[in-house]
Amino acid sequence: MNTIINTAKFKADEKLERFINEKVAKLDRMTDRATRCEVFLKIDKPEGVCNKIAEVRLFMPGDDLFVTKKADSFEEAVSECLDAIKVQIEKYKNA
Repeated sequence: MNTIINTAKFKADEKLERFINEKVAKLDRMTDRATRCEVFLKIDKPEGVCNKIAEVRLFMPGDDLFVTKKADSFEEAVSECLDAIKVQIEKYKNA
């Protein structure tokens, strides 16, 4: 599965990109139907607690799965998104 990481007004460091790629790679084990995954990262204003936003869209035939989460760090937000996507994948498989 192809993973695309987009950021708004900042450059994600290699450590964050590696973290995201490793987490998204685990989704491959859950479904072989996903064609690509887009991760969009942005910082919400005002600066403060829970201002990191992650949006994850998993492209599947027929339906795309989409989740948005807000947290203190991008790693936490991405992890929460992928946990929610896993639940959606299970529902998709059982539908």
